[in-house]
Amino acid sequence: MIEKRLEKLWDNLRGKKPHLPHFLSEIRLDGIRGLNDLRVRLDYPVSVIAGGNATGKSTVLCAAATAYRSPDRQVGSFRPNTLFSDYSQGTSKEAKRVKRRTVDFGYLGQEEAWQGAAIQFAYVTPDGVRSMQWQRSKKGWNRDYFGRENARQPERQVYLRTLSNINNPLRFSIKTSTPISELEETPLTASQIEFVHQILPFKYSEVVNLSDSKQNILFAVQERGPAYSELHMAAGERALLLLSKEITQLEGALVLIDEVEAGLHPWVQQLLMLHLQQLSLRNDLQIIVTSHSPVVLDSVPPNGRIFLDRDDVSGEVVVRPAYRDLIQNALYGRSSEAIKLLCEDEIAEGILKGIFDFLLPQERIKWESVQIGRDTGASEFPTHARVLKKFGQIQDTVFILDGDQRGSKIESSIQNAAGTDINIPILFLPGNEAPESWVWERLRYSFDLDLDVSQLGTNPSDLSNLMNQLDALYDSASDSASEIAKSKFRRLSESLHREGSEICRIVARLEVDQTESDLQPLVDELRGILRQWRG
Repeated sequence: MIEKRLEKLWDNLRGKKPHLPHFLSEIRLDGIRGLNDLRVRLDYPVSVIAGGNATGKSTVLCAAATAYRSPDRQVGSFRPNTLFSDYSQGTSKEAKRVKRRTVDFGYLGQEEAWQGAAIQFAYVTPDGVRSMQWQRSKKGWNRDYFGRENARQPERQVYLRTLSNINNPLRFSIKTSTPISELEETPLTASQIEFVHQILPFKYSEVVNLSDSKQNILFAVQERGPAYSELHMAAGERALLLLSKEITQLEGALVLIDEVEAGLHPWVQQLLMLHLQQLSLRNDLQIIVTSHSPVVLDSVPPNGRIFLDRDDVSGEVVVRPAYRDLIQNALYGRSSEAIKLLCEDEIAEGILKGIFDFLLPQERIKWESVQIGRDTGASEFPTHARVLKKFGQIQDTVFILDGDQRGSKIESSIQNAAGTDINIPILFLPGNEAPESWVWERLRYSFDLDLDVSQLGTNPSDLSNLMNQLDALYDSASDSASEIAKSKFRRLSESLHREGSEICRIVARLEVDQTESDLQPLVDELRGILRQWRG
């Protein structure tokens, strides 16, 4: 149920994105905490930045906070010199001592190391597409508008919070000297409390904020339950209440949350991400979070996932493609006992599913034991092999390339990336062209074999006429054979009102038990892999 609600939200947020008055679309960091020419593109209103330790997730988040000026002059704005401070800016004895030690030991001083550092932004604003950068010089951080006269930094409310800091016991080390009866009492609004009610398994009859000039403390009363302050709340409950109090009233803001899953059960993490996206849709918010949680990653679509990784060769932090399924699970240690196959796209996945529809009942293996990853290109396979090897899952993965890659160098590139000491299965779909070409020819061949094409919602005569019309339409096209095959196949699937992957699955099922079919070598190889896995 939650997955269906998430998918509907994804569609709604994708549709709303072009109409948002403000959108931070790209951040580039150079010379910041060891990050060089790192470009992070934001494409979905709620983004999750993921990656291993020391890959710069929090650094990117803090950099995003400096993108805008606050419209409230009393609140002030986030600036690089406050979020990326260094000892060279201080005048204290400690600052001078650290600076002197870097010189004494021949290290590059912090002041020199920061010179030339830059944070660059690309925005969508009510005035159009804009760009700006913060540049560090000897005199400090300065704004650069790339030659635009009378330019100003865009204004937008920015919220920055680390949930692990919310749960830090040191937050309560300051004790108020004001008697509780004299503290100012401010009840939370219905929308603020409702946000938490949708996530936690109990209800509040009242939540108030008690404050004086030194500190704020939440006080909650549960329905048919106890009354208590946040000093006695569970870490996750306190984090959610404080987050709800601070962001549910924001409109059009940039909301930045570091370690969004801190202190939260996986089920609560999913609910939180669901309601954050609902809040984004309702209040025109752009939300960026960092996380180590696969549950949080799965809660946004692939274009909302940003993977930071440190390249094994250069040592630089880079942005990896928006992985799904196999690679994402490997990155986050979610191994399974399933047979793992990595193919290029949904067309290849459809053919594989048609084969497994035939093989799995024969081998008495359930569908849950097969995991197919896709949404990638052949050129990415060596990178995927390196990632899978890095996380110890290369031996459990079967690579399946389209038939048009047969005889190319990609097979040896995958093997080299995996390591010459590991013999990994690399298989090919039938034919020597794009898989759409193979499916097209098999449909032609089905007329001669009198195969049942009623599963496609048509009859042999109508299907033959439709294919003849498309052949004639594209006969004089000047595109490559591969592109023509893909175009014809798309038109065929539209005419049949079927997804392309579904057509491929049906055709593979029709072909799989034909002993003369060129699909048989792949069927036999996959049957052997299934039996080896079961053994």
